[in-house]
Amino acid sequence: MMGLALAVGLPIVPLQLYKMYVGPISFGTQLAVGFVISVFAGIVLYLTYRSSAQNQT
Repeated sequence: MMGLALAVGLPIVPLQLYKMYVGPISFGTQLAVGFVISVFAGIVLYLTYRSSAQNQT
């Protein structure tokens, strides 16, 4: 459950920190960065929980 929470929250945190400390960022860039982070987080979740899911079948 913690991994899923990180995968959902992780794309939001870096963008908000960037906007607070560096400056405004365009919506298209926010969308692209969020998409890339989400894809990598999904891959990490898949690799992390793959063996656990295989053991349940």
